[in-house]
Amino acid sequence: MMDHIFVGLDAAVLPPNGFGAGDVGPPERIGGIGTGEVASPLLFVGPQGGFADRASLAEVRLAKTIAASEAADWIRNSATLDIVWLADAGLLKGGVLADICAAAVMRDCNLVCETSLSTLDRVAAAVPASLDVQFLVDADPAERLVALAAARRTRHDRVHDVARDDAMERIDRLQEEVARISRMLGDLAGQAGGLPGTPIGFVPRGDDFSDYSGPLRSPPRDYAAIPRSFVPEERAVDRHRAKAVRRMLRQRRMREQYFPADLFADPAWDMLLDLYAARLERQPVSVSSLCIAAAVPATTALRWIKTMTDAGLFVREADPHDGRRIFIALAEGAFDALARYFEALEE
Repeated sequence: MMDHIFVGLDAAVLPPNGFGAGDVGPPERIGGIGTGEVASPLLFVGPQGGFADRASLAEVRLAKTIAASEAADWIRNSATLDIVWLADAGLLKGGVLADICAAAVMRDCNLVCETSLSTLDRVAAAVPASLDVQFLVDADPAERLVALAAARRTRHDRVHDVARDDAMERIDRLQEEVARISRMLGDLAGQAGGLPGTPIGFVPRGDDFSDYSGPLRSPPRDYAAIPRSFVPEERAVDRHRAKAVRRMLRQRRMREQYFPADLFADPAWDMLLDLYAARLERQPVSVSSLCIAAAVPATTALRWIKTMTDAGLFVREADPHDGRRIFIALAEGAFDALARYFEALEE
């Protein structure tokens, strides 16, 4: 264990243009942590030298770079491993990806998963709900640093604060915003203690969820369209409200034609509105579709989806017709709160 102790990294040895510039490669240990703390070991699944272009100055020790076909066995035989980074999960075959995820679950590793938006749904469905994962889609260096900060672990029960850098400040603001939305929805529902019917907490599970009725696995819905001539009056009301919500979303997007898009960025509210309209329309919403509705970079949207799911506002639902996909839906408490909100607007 002593060979893992790292006292610090002198700034003078850092290349001026960062790691990955020219022939300069990363040191074995990346970051600066105090005496008595150990950098999180990371396995990079991808091309040799690829990790140098993806991270800089995080409290992470690059343990090995390996090919995907060899990764699962290496993870199972590893004595100490905190993070598994998949450089391009969308290119991995289903069996290889599933094997790596199973090994990561067995070793209790966190996962950082880079993929494209076109393969996001397949990759998200392949990752077990019990695995702590950070998804990256066309990520920039700051987003990769945030993912590493979320995935790393501090050993020996020592908490190290690197001067509260921008990445950690972004995470804090994200958590505060989710708490604010939760309180707002609770007030709208008339419940001081929380949302009625909202699942409490996050219960990790494996792939076998046939006997599980927890917050992340709702019963499959029937999304079959009903002939309009036989739709009862309640469905007509739902259609009318869904149109109003869609109109509200279009109006929010129209602002971006006249003002900078990030000036009014509110991904949590945009996703709540999109899921509410989809529920009224009896339409499923895939992970990639919800990322588009959030109107922010996909990596940011994925982080919001995870946070809202952990907060009990969103639930994951398996596609009953395609095991390679999952859907995201509103928890019952969040749906009820939004219904009350729009009823109040209509009064």
